[in-house]
Amino acid sequence: MGTATENEALNPTISTTVERTVSAKEREEEENTRGTWNSQWDFAMSCVAYAIGLGNVWRFPYLCFKNGGGAFLIPYFFSMFVCGIPLFFLEVSVGQYLGVGGMSVVGQLAPILKGVGYSAMMMVFLENVYYIIVVTWTLFYLFNTFTDLPSLPWSDCYKGNGSWANDKCWSPDSGIPFNQSTPFQKGFIESESETAVEQFWNNEALNISGGLDQPGMVQWDLFACLVFAWVVADLGVIWKGLHNSGKILWFSAIFPYVVLAILCVKALTLDGAMNGLSFLFTPQWERLLEAQVWIDGGTQIFFSYGVGIGALLALGSYNKFHHNCHRDAIIVCCINTFTSFFSATVIFSILGYMAHQKGVEVGDVVKSGPGLAFLVYPEVVLTIAPSPLWACLFFVMLLTLGIDSQFCGVEALMTGLVDNWPEVLRPHRKKFTLCMTIFMCLLGLPMITRGGVFVFQLMDFYAASGMSLLWCVFFQTIAICWVFGAKKFYGCIEQMIGYRVNMYWYVCWVFLSPAFMVFVFCFYFIKYTPIRYGNDYEYPVWGEALGFMISLSSMLWVPGYAIYFMVTTPGTWREVLKIGTTAVIKPRADAIIAEARVNAKLSDVELSLVENKAKDNEEEQPPPYSSS
Repeated sequence: MGTATENEALNPTISTTVERTVSAKEREEEENTRGTWNSQWDFAMSCVAYAIGLGNVWRFPYLCFKNGGGAFLIPYFFSMFVCGIPLFFLEVSVGQYLGVGGMSVVGQLAPILKGVGYSAMMMVFLENVYYIIVVTWTLFYLFNTFTDLPSLPWSDCYKGNGSWANDKCWSPDSGIPFNQSTPFQKGFIESESETAVEQFWNNEALNISGGLDQPGMVQWDLFACLVFAWVVADLGVIWKGLHNSGKILWFSAIFPYVVLAILCVKALTLDGAMNGLSFLFTPQWERLLEAQVWIDGGTQIFFSYGVGIGALLALGSYNKFHHNCHRDAIIVCCINTFTSFFSATVIFSILGYMAHQKGVEVGDVVKSGPGLAFLVYPEVVLTIAPSPLWACLFFVMLLTLGIDSQFCGVEALMTGLVDNWPEVLRPHRKKFTLCMTIFMCLLGLPMITRGGVFVFQLMDFYAASGMSLLWCVFFQTIAICWVFGAKKFYGCIEQMIGYRVNMYWYVCWVFLSPAFMVFVFCFYFIKYTPIRYGNDYEYPVWGEALGFMISLSSMLWVPGYAIYFMVTTPGTWREVLKIGTTAVIKPRADAIIAEARVNAKLSDVELSLVENKAKDNEEEQPPPYSSS
């Protein structure tokens, strides 16, 4: 075995490389400590399972309907090409290169902007708190599917007499003409009537109050569903570790397409379906002057792709070093957008059918709100026999999508926290995960009260979307592409995948993405309008203030940590600024080997000597940390 002197004779840079290079044994121990994917396809399926979730089936159609159909698609597609796909690829490749996820990543690339990591963790924490409420509603519907066999409890108004059905309830498919219905006798016109599906959602599932200032009591049936959802999230996969859940993720990524395809075929055959699709794809150009359309369309792509909240960094960190994340990023993003439109096709076809039945315009058929999916999908299953079977399959699909995304969201939070404090948290990861899930479950209680849906919509817009998400993604992009350097990271990507990617990515990372985010952020405040629930309820001023406080709870971490760094780091302001903008990367073992090959131009023989020297040094150094 060669000595250090012999190694130096081969190459003058080897002596410094030896001190930085680790052995194959150490690389193996590193992977065993954090875990990696069992195969390259497990990573792709996990990204699909995370990125393709309720954000596609539930949130995309709801925002599209809320913002006038086709008008919403213009900022959506622009954001997709200049921000969504490029930043998805950027995040996954950064996590793969460093081998860590969450709050520790940006701090390595630009120490003064480490607050971006804390901001992302705060957003993913808040998202985990409210996102599971959609899973809770899904469980409520799934359980109620079996309470009125062989039909469904929302199939007719008479089933809600004395409970959830009121004087406005009329189902066009009931066989009773409107001029003989209860709403007509009570003085309502046809456009003011509500179907059994609408009333079951508002009066039974939500038991909705008059507004944010009327919270009411916790609904115990929803509480039971919320607890059950968190038990599944905690014990189903997170307890075991995301990288060990490949088979589950494969099933959950493919199964929804089967159900959606069946519902799509049925929906397209309904009367009025084409009117709904026309609403989806025809822009209302005047809506582009509204700030809400731009911030909803621009940030939906971030929300749907999972950009900016640390989840993609965590998913990428479990990859093998030489995995082709460039190919996967493009494929997964295209699948994601396809799924959004696939789901929207089903939703808007059914909306067209509902509008045809009630004789109103598509935009007026139901109230626009976060419960759109629970108004539309239960309607279409009533047209397919046997209805309970198809309702069961649909809500199992929604449950699968929601739990998948919740799996990855909680894993992103846990990975970020554990990677930031590994010595303290990694030995107690299971207990820590359990405590965090209990805490997040308790924070979700206000959203299962009678006024909970109003709190939910505040959380949906202000917690992990809108301006807070734009803020976090902007500074993360600046940290990676301007402070660390996009050209430098180009080289890192080449080391991983073996070829140099197109300059399109560089232009987007450095110029187009930051410029678009600044434009949307400024335009939102210039043309600010308060959020609404439906078309008739406007949030009170204190409710808007609460929403801004929710956003600031994540946004303030960025300037707050920068100030803390400047004050506590010794040296002059110029020295501190230089320290804060100098990368302190702790790359994974394979990254060090790849860098040694490129920078030192080591041959295989020379690299073998480097690894042997590192192996000799292992006896003098403590072994890498490993949890049992």
